Amino acid sequence: MEQELLVLDGGPLTGPQIVGVARKKATVEISDQAIELMEAARKTVSQAVSSNKATYGINTGFGALSTTRIEPDKLTELQMNLLRSHAAGVGDPLDKEIVRGMMVLLAASLCRGHSGARPLVATCIVEMLNAGVTPVIPSRGSVGASGDLAPLAHLALVLCGEGTATLGEKTMPGKAAMAAAGITPIVPVEKEGLALINGTHLMASVATVALADIAMICEAAVIATAMSIDAAKATDTFLDQRLHEARIQSGQQTVASTLRAHLKDSEILASHKEDDHRVQDPYSFRCSPQVLGAAIEAIARVTGVVSAELGAVTDNPLVFPNDNDIISGGNFHGMPLAIAMDELKIALCHIAGIAERRIEWILSARDSYNDLPPFLACTPGVECGLMITQYTAAACCAELRTLATPASVSNISTSAGIEDYNSMGATAGLMLRQSVNLCRSVIAIEILVGCDALDHHRPLKSGNAVESMYEKVREVVPVRSCDRSSSDDISAIEVLLGKS
Repeated sequence: MEQELLVLDGGPLTGPQIVGVARKKATVEISDQAIELMEAARKTVSQAVSSNKATYGINTGFGALSTTRIEPDKLTELQMNLLRSHAAGVGDPLDKEIVRGMMVLLAASLCRGHSGARPLVATCIVEMLNAGVTPVIPSRGSVGASGDLAPLAHLALVLCGEGTATLGEKTMPGKAAMAAAGITPIVPVEKEGLALINGTHLMASVATVALADIAMICEAAVIATAMSIDAAKATDTFLDQRLHEARIQSGQQTVASTLRAHLKDSEILASHKEDDHRVQDPYSFRCSPQVLGAAIEAIARVTGVVSAELGAVTDNPLVFPNDNDIISGGNFHGMPLAIAMDELKIALCHIAGIAERRIEWILSARDSYNDLPPFLACTPGVECGLMITQYTAAACCAELRTLATPASVSNISTSAGIEDYNSMGATAGLMLRQSVNLCRSVIAIEILVGCDALDHHRPLKSGNAVESMYEKVREVVPVRSCDRSSSDDISAIEVLLGKS
């Protein structure tokens, strides 16, 4: 099978391209066009250096030290000191896939020709990606403005032959990793140190990978809902197309339509069409199109914000070679991504929260009409069945609610007040990463409960999509004939839903 190839040509990237590099180790190349763009920008920077005019990031200090002029013979030292001093992160290392996402985003941004870095810099990053040299980056240290400074500084140090990296499964000094991979480290010159760290690449990487995972979770959540409808012998009346057209909300209509398709030709639905004394199902069933639809609409809005960032240049100052100009600004500010990731966390709360309510309804056996034993126990009383899976789902939802507290609404000023309004987008991203995993666990539990409930309704079958999910689950989770730990079963379903 031919390995995927991503060519950086100065244009925007897509989510699947970044995930391809981050997770599938797609090969990366740089086009001649991108080389020309970087060379033109570098020429503009070189002219600024020669003019000796005070230009931020080139011959001045940084942040609150920006009023300090730097002598020409100290300019290269300035860039290296920037990287060393800003590599002040703490905490557990970021996952390799997030770091690889950061690296390809950084290289792509440099290739757009507004950063003023030599082509050599982007080429070295690409060589690291293709050779599997991955910087070890502490997860805490970014406030999501002035770029993801500390995390990107740790990345850049390895590029310069310092810091710590992994090569394969081995962790070693960055210099040793680069040598083992046959890559010559760079020595950053004017503007390059700042170009390497003054971007939103950590935030963008986390958001992109999260959206890929969330897409799979949303698909599974709708199938899990359909499975629960038949597991509880709920009606499908509330899926009537006319009802949802009257509300106009597109997400709601899409979910209702998909649920109808998933339940098409269900024998379980047909089995209780007549003489069912129940008038309405609980909200967690009846309002599932409205709730899931709202969440999916929010995710769609966020996807647009993140997609825009994948074609952006987010360092400072920016170089405009056509105008022979260098302009300072604030494109590094992470607020667009910070608010977007906070919104994703809220959406995930509702996807998981309504699923937990369906889990509880099915297991509680309050509705005797569905012919299910309490907690789906094979011998209720002697056995507890899946009782505690609902506790686990509830615990996940409680943590999801805590994580959904917006990070972007809290500001802490930095750099002696010159950087006085930060986004906290990296914090939102780290919280989002946890939220994705927790939501996936809840949906996995709903599918586990739903599959066991379907076993009690046999020989009746559900719709084709539901039965297809059931078969996939049964390949990794055997039918339960007595009490056993459900942890491994949940984990196996999580893998089906995209957990790496």
